[in-house]
Amino acid sequence: MRSFIGAVAALSRAMGVFAALLIVAAVLVVCHMVFVRYVLGWNTIWQTEFTTYALVAATLIGSPYVLLTHGHVNCDIVPIVARGRTRRALSYAADALGLVFVLILAFHGWEFWWEAWSGNWYSDTVWRVPLWIPYFSLPLGMTLLALQYVARTLAVWTGADEPFGMKGDVPTILSGAEHPAMAHGGPHGEARP
Repeated sequence: MRSFIGAVAALSRAMGVFAALLIVAAVLVVCHMVFVRYVLGWNTIWQTEFTTYALVAATLIGSPYVLLTHGHVNCDIVPIVARGRTRRALSYAADALGLVFVLILAFHGWEFWWEAWSGNWYSDTVWRVPLWIPYFSLPLGMTLLALQYVARTLAVWTGADEPFGMKGDVPTILSGAEHPAMAHGGPHGEARP
């Protein structure tokens, strides 16, 4: 079980790196587009479409990493107040609801991707990109996010992770020296109590 949790975490980290590279590529392409359009006076053909697809793919493919690091937006007032079994039950319920939602998106994403692949769909732009390429980010990202939900639930169940990423009433990512801002005291360098 721990090997599964570790393998999924490694895969989520790799997808986080890939998502970051997609964002860097999108920024470079926007810079290229500005140069080509306003300095050289040429028309742009593929840059806007690539940037749009890259940013959407980065969001979808990077989502497992965000879940791994407890980075998704959440309302944590109830988990902070809840303790022990109640917090665990809330964590399992939240993960189960998230997993169901993500599995529905993954299922329909794979259907949509298959239609684009088998129907030989192309974008109706000058670039005419085969649409199965950008559409692949939805089913891939949601499938990996579903795996990360399962791994997180197992990690909470085995005690390898805290429910909602919290130890006591402080998120574990902020509670110790492992967080860069907390390595030398608090976020502004002050001594921790």
